[in-house]
Amino acid sequence: MTKYIAKITALNADKIGVSPHGTAEFTENGDKLHIKVEMFDTPKNIEHWEHFHGFPDGRDAQVPTMAQDVNHDGYIDLPETEPVSGTTMVPLDSAPEDMNIPHDGYPVADENGHYEYEVDVPLDKLQAKFKEAFGSTDLQLDKRVVYVHGVPADLKLPDSVKGDVMSYDAHTTLPIAAGKIVKA
Repeated sequence: MTKYIAKITALNADKIGVSPHGTAEFTENGDKLHIKVEMFDTPKNIEHWEHFHGFPDGRDAQVPTMAQDVNHDGYIDLPETEPVSGTTMVPLDSAPEDMNIPHDGYPVADENGHYEYEVDVPLDKLQAKFKEAFGSTDLQLDKRVVYVHGVPADLKLPDSVKGDVMSYDAHTTLPIAAGKIVKA
């Protein structure tokens, strides 16, 4: 059994009015990957996309800082995270092994901004999809970053905040918290 953990801390907190934080745990045990995420103080009563991001070439992904705010609008948006965190890899939704990123089906925060997410993933199915997308079955979890995304649709974002993914706009994709995954 191999366990990984990420301490998830806030991004864009001064702009979104809350300071999300929590933990993510990944436990490889035989043919299953158990994933558990618990978040506090997220924007309440909305869905929060969550994924792990990384580099397909195996480079070590890092959590962004304000240094990634290249357009100096005060927000770290999704495109600005890519140079340090890589691309979106695996969704933390009801079926991570399907690697279906843009959809409704992620955790929804309660009226206190809290949610818990927990799932057992068939490792062989996830590795097969991962290989199809990224050329390797090795998830390299200790080289990945967990992201939590999403702010209310009525939050005023400047036009400079980017991150549209299909029919979803930057309100859905704005990073609100991130954490580096490390081996426990």
